[in-house]
Amino acid sequence: MALNDAVATQATASRNRPGLGRVVTASAAGMTLESYDFLVYGSAAALVFNKLFFPAHDPLVGTMLAFLSYALGFFARPLGGIVFGHFGDRIGRKPLLIVTLLLMGGATFAIGLLPTYASIGGWAAIALCALRLIQGFALGGEWGGAMLLIAEQVPARRRGLWTSVAEAGVPLGNLIATGALAILAATLDDAAFLSWGWRIPFLASAVLLGVGFWVRQKVEDAPLFLATRATAEPARAPALQVLRRFPRQLLVCGAARLTENIVYYVVTAFVIVYVVEHNGGSKSTVLSALVVANVAQIVATPFFGWLSDRIGRRPVLLIGAAGTAAWTFAFFWLLDTHNAGLIMLAMTGGLVFHSALYGPQAAFFAEQFDTTVRCSGMSLGAQVPTLIGGSIAPFIATALLAAFGSGTAIALYVLAAALITTVAVLITRETRTRDLAEPLHAA
Repeated sequence: MALNDAVATQATASRNRPGLGRVVTASAAGMTLESYDFLVYGSAAALVFNKLFFPAHDPLVGTMLAFLSYALGFFARPLGGIVFGHFGDRIGRKPLLIVTLLLMGGATFAIGLLPTYASIGGWAAIALCALRLIQGFALGGEWGGAMLLIAEQVPARRRGLWTSVAEAGVPLGNLIATGALAILAATLDDAAFLSWGWRIPFLASAVLLGVGFWVRQKVEDAPLFLATRATAEPARAPALQVLRRFPRQLLVCGAARLTENIVYYVVTAFVIVYVVEHNGGSKSTVLSALVVANVAQIVATPFFGWLSDRIGRRPVLLIGAAGTAAWTFAFFWLLDTHNAGLIMLAMTGGLVFHSALYGPQAAFFAEQFDTTVRCSGMSLGAQVPTLIGGSIAPFIATALLAAFGSGTAIALYVLAAALITTVAVLITRETRTRDLAEPLHAA
């Protein structure tokens, strides 16, 4: 059976399956849980882990060690991307997404139960790091599969919009996490927050886990993947095929991901250190600003995905790279004003420009690879750059702050990444009209 005939057959069969709305909801629900779990750790690393798990050091060193434990999750993400991408290409996207959801939610809940350094000494930090590795491993396989459930069944003219709607689950998860932390910081004194309040967001992840699991059980793989599996043998080693057949596309994806990854974790994780520890601001101010900024990003992410369907992936990505580079300098200037409204503006602007990089990303990445290796290609392209991007961004930012005492050096760091992204996007071709069922003539 020809692939196009198989796609048509699967499309007809899909009329009896849950609609696109449910598929988007399933992807978004998982993305919400995954980002909530992963990012509540980043906020806690800045607020409490330096005191509860690494207390034998001075405050700045403790913060850097907490961010190193935070970075461990990123180092596990490429491995998760390889493993889950491999099986996602061979047996399907959906089964692996159930596993990633359970691993991520279970690890986060367990962090909420951990004894601290005061109870078991150094074993507390070891257990925290082990659970962080599990979080990262699970997240490494989440994004590619979740996005492909949508990308492989929507027409090209709406691929950017619908994948970015699901991607908005990331700021939604961060919104829930930072909202919970903001409420706790505003209602509990420092002693209560350090004693038990910080545990609540981790334990509450069980609710999101239950919802995400229930929704994902109701969906099936996309017709394009099922049709391809019916007409072609699965790739024996999808990751190796990606490296051999699509090296240029993989490098472009990595470079496009770099700035997006760095700036996101500077704005959402390091900013707490900058405002609270460096500028002497309050936790409530920065957490409340993060809530507003994430609300703006929930709207901005689908907007830029939609815009990429209209004018192309490349122009929107270039807007994001240039806007991020320019705004980062204003970002630290606004934070230094100590004005709550301007701090809110700084963080909102940062996440809106980030959305221009993030909104088109899933569609752009999906268009770089063939169906038989697409899950592996997307996962590698997204997760490997985290080793030099988000994994060490808060740590590098903290070190630069310690060395230079201002945000200017950090802004230059973001600018350097934005230049790499810009060059990569400029040298690649526009892909928004690509039919994902057609093989790509890779270089």
